[in-house]
Amino acid sequence: MSDKPWGGRFDAPTNAFVEAFNASTHVDARMYAEDIAGSRAHARMLTQQNILNAQDLNLILSGLDEIEVEIEAGNFEFSIALEDVHMNIEKRLTDKIGDAGKRLHTARSRNDQVATDTRLYLRKRTDAMVARMCGLQSVLLSLAETHADTIMPGFTHLQTAQPVTFGHHLLAYVEMFERDAARFDDARKRMNQCPLGAAALAGTTFDIDRHFTAQALGFDAPTANSLDSVSDRDFIMELLAAASICSVHLSRFSEELIVWMSAQFSFVELPDAFCTGSSIMPQKKNPDMPELVRGKSGRIIGGLVSILVTMKSLPLAYNKDMQEDKEAIFDAYDNLEGCLRVFTDMLPDMTVHKEAMHQAASSGFSTATDLADALVRAGVPFRDAHEIVGKSVAYCIRESIELHQMPSDACDDIDARLSVDMVQALSVEACVAARNHLGGTAPEQVRLQCAAWRQRLEEKNA
Repeated sequence: MSDKPWGGRFDAPTNAFVEAFNASTHVDARMYAEDIAGSRAHARMLTQQNILNAQDLNLILSGLDEIEVEIEAGNFEFSIALEDVHMNIEKRLTDKIGDAGKRLHTARSRNDQVATDTRLYLRKRTDAMVARMCGLQSVLLSLAETHADTIMPGFTHLQTAQPVTFGHHLLAYVEMFERDAARFDDARKRMNQCPLGAAALAGTTFDIDRHFTAQALGFDAPTANSLDSVSDRDFIMELLAAASICSVHLSRFSEELIVWMSAQFSFVELPDAFCTGSSIMPQKKNPDMPELVRGKSGRIIGGLVSILVTMKSLPLAYNKDMQEDKEAIFDAYDNLEGCLRVFTDMLPDMTVHKEAMHQAASSGFSTATDLADALVRAGVPFRDAHEIVGKSVAYCIRESIELHQMPSDACDDIDARLSVDMVQALSVEACVAARNHLGGTAPEQVRLQCAAWRQRLEEKNA
C-alpha cells in the first residue's frame, strides 16, 4: 500500500482491473511540464511563508529539474498504479530526495493541482491554436488578393444566386476564423485564474499566499471561491464550444472544396499531396483531406456534448466523473490543430479554374436581380420588376438562352417597360463591380478588405 498516497485508510489492495480503469496517467501525462511548474511555484510560496525551509526548497527544485529532464529524454516510466501524472512525479521526487519530497504536497490537494495544471496546459495550447488560425487567415488573404477579380457563382440553397468574386468568398472564411479566434481568446481570459491553494475543496489551515502562486504561474489572479475552484470545468466547456464552432466552419469549407473539385463543378483542384486514389478505379483523385476534416467536426462536437453531459448533474465539489474532462478537450485540440494545419498547408497549392467559375457564373440567370434593379431605376415598382424578370427567366428557359440574349420583341411581349438595352447590358463583370460598398463583392471592396485584414493580422502578430 506504500505506493498509494491515500493507502493508510485501506486494509486491502486495489483490484487490478480497477487500478487500470481508475488511472488517468495515459491521458494526463502530457501535462508533466505544467505539473512541475505548479509544484515549483507552490514550493517557493511555502518557503516564503515559512512552511518549508530553504534546504527543502532547494532539494525539491533540483529534484523537479532532474525529473523534467528524465521525462523529456524518455527515461521516465509512468505507472498506472500511481493513478495520475501528479502522483507519478511526486513519488519519483520522494524517491530522489526523501522526506523533502513528501512535504511538497503540504497545503494543496490533487483537486486544485489538476485544476491548475489543466488551465496552464490549455492556456498554452489555446495560444498555439489562435496562432494557427492567424496563419490560415493569412493564407486565405493571399488567395483573396490573387482572386479579387475572379468571378464565380454565389449560391443559396446550393442553387445559382448571384455572381460574386472568389476573393470575396474566401474573405467570408477569414471573418469566421476571426470570430473563432476571439472565442478562444475570450475563454482564455476567464480561464486565467489560479485554483492552486483551494486544496481539496475548503482551502487550507496553513498561512499560504495564493497571490504569489498565481503571479508566479502567469495567472491574472487567484480564484475567489475554493469550492468553485476545484469543481469548475466551465473553461473546458467553453473551449470545446469554441473548438466545435471552428470545426463547423472548417467542415463547411471542406464541403465546398469537395463539391468544387467534382467533375460536375471543376472549380478547383487540390494538390496531389493532399489527395488519395482508389484501390479499384485508377482515374480517381479523392479529396480525402477535406473529407477527413469534415468528419473530424463530429468527433470534436461529440467531445463538447460529452463534457456537458458529464457535468450536468454533478454536486459540488470535485467528483471522479471530472477525470473524463481532459480526454475530450485534449482530443478536440489535437484534431482541430491538425485540421487547421491541413488547410493552411493545402490551400496555397490549390489550382483555381477561373474559366469554369466564370462560365458557371454566366449561366443559371445569376444576373436576374440586376435586371430587376435596372427596372426599378427606370421607375418600375420592385414587385412589378420581380414579376417581369420572373417571366423573362421563364421565357429564356423555354428558349434555352440567357437573359442577355433576349431579343427585343420578346422584351416587348413580356412588358413594355422592359427594354432590350437593359438585358444586353447584363454581364457578370458589371453585376459584381456594381456592388461596390462596404461588405460588397466588388473587386475594389475585396482589395480594400484584404488590405485592412493584412494590417490587422500584422498588428496582432507584432
